[in-house]
Amino acid sequence: MNCTRCKLKAVMKLPRHNAAFCKACFNDFTHDQVGRAIRSESMFAKGDRILVAVSGGKDSLALWHILLTLGYPADALYVNLGIPGYSERSQEKVSRYAESVAVPLGATLHFHTVEKEEGAGIRELAQLVHRPTCSTCGTIKRYQFNRAAIEHEYDVMATGHNLDDEAARLLGNVLHWQTEYLDKQGPSLPASVDGFAKKVKPLYRLTERELAAYCVLNKIDYIVDECPMAQGARTLLYKDVLNRLETESPGTKQYFYWGFLDKQRKKEPGHAAMAEKDQTMLHPCSTCGQPTTADVCSYCKLIARAKNEVSR
Repeated sequence: MNCTRCKLKAVMKLPRHNAAFCKACFNDFTHDQVGRAIRSESMFAKGDRILVAVSGGKDSLALWHILLTLGYPADALYVNLGIPGYSERSQEKVSRYAESVAVPLGATLHFHTVEKEEGAGIRELAQLVHRPTCSTCGTIKRYQFNRAAIEHEYDVMATGHNLDDEAARLLGNVLHWQTEYLDKQGPSLPASVDGFAKKVKPLYRLTERELAAYCVLNKIDYIVDECPMAQGARTLLYKDVLNRLETESPGTKQYFYWGFLDKQRKKEPGHAAMAEKDQTMLHPCSTCGQPTTADVCSYCKLIARAKNEVSR
């Protein structure tokens, strides 16, 4: 099997593109896909300050690496969730990459430790507030990523969500007809009000398999294991269904998600309408000041409830 572009020996086959690439051409392909995503969605410019949410997994570390390689000023934030064994290993992967690659390029790695700042690890917090662990985790990470981006004055916050993630999320939203989530699902969410950072997903054109290959080929060491708290999550079921369809018909995920985005663009001015709606509904949390639709934001409610349970 030879490379589609240069005819050298290929190391990666991409059925959805009916192509195969050598290492150099695969890297070019990956960088080109991210570049297209950034330009087509007007995610950020070369001079913008970018904060990457890193977890130690392949997607977020690949994203940080790609942005630095393309010349973007990208720092990162790692949130240690306090999951015994898992969090220590994932933080080690992030720290090692930062020390060997990112910091020498001028990047900064920020840390937030849930056990220290919120008073307990994610599993204990979920038990205290009687909520699913993934839901509790999502509330804390969204809050802390946004807080860090605003406090450190970053122009945009980037996450490592890939094509598999977005297609699975879309499938779940369609199956349950969650129209409010469908309206806001996209690769770029503008900073609609003060206190909200712009959020982007530059990897939405690349699959999990492609990003894993990128890490292997570029010697980016990442934590392979899935988060132990994610076992039984519906998203994993949706991904499995889509993977089966992809095997039978390469390009299914791409057609599904990109087709959705194309229809969303034709509904413009979508972002303008969302911003206007947010400005009407959102106001500062009475406890922390971050935007919320209620008097107190979900994060502050969660922390207050956990403290109340501890004091009983």
